[in-house]
Amino acid sequence: MTRLEPVPRQELPQYEPIFKAVEASMGFLPSSMRTMAYIPQILDGFGALAVGVSTAGFIEPGLSQMIANVTSLASGCRYCQAHTAAHAEHVGVDAEKIEHLWEFETSELFTQAERVALRVALGAGGAPNSVTDDHFAALSEHYSNEAVVQIVGTIAMFGFLNRWNDTMATTLEDEPLAFAHNHLSGSGWEPGKHA
Repeated sequence: MTRLEPVPRQELPQYEPIFKAVEASMGFLPSSMRTMAYIPQILDGFGALAVGVSTAGFIEPGLSQMIANVTSLASGCRYCQAHTAAHAEHVGVDAEKIEHLWEFETSELFTQAERVALRVALGAGGAPNSVTDDHFAALSEHYSNEAVVQIVGTIAMFGFLNRWNDTMATTLEDEPLAFAHNHLSGSGWEPGKHA
């Protein structure tokens, strides 16, 4: 259960166009955005970062969501695990692939390029960060500098979201909660404090 109730949506009419765009993209409005709205500069700043990272166009949206999911798995944020898994399917990643993200190193569902990016996400999502020069050398074999920046930008953005939502115990919305129950519980996922 959330530790700080989000600002009621009706009290945020200035954000309605943004909220509608997020709903169109994700299929729902994350409660965390309305919690950030207590300090509008935080919501505005996060929104600018999210748009910059997600629309850069150097990696596919599906890969971006898989990176975000593995980062969230490494950090332990169940809220973001559910969100990124549901959004990954929303942007075209097959549910079976999402169900096997923790097995990306050995599963035949993943390409070598995806494995390299997901390795970096796993190393960067944990504490302490375990990304090495070898990880970056492997990234450069598959991705342009711009794509590497978008990969790291995705990891960093979800580092913020992981800490925000795990600390706030943000309550999961119905759609990502249902997706996670249906597709992630087989690998041990449960909503925990986000129910």
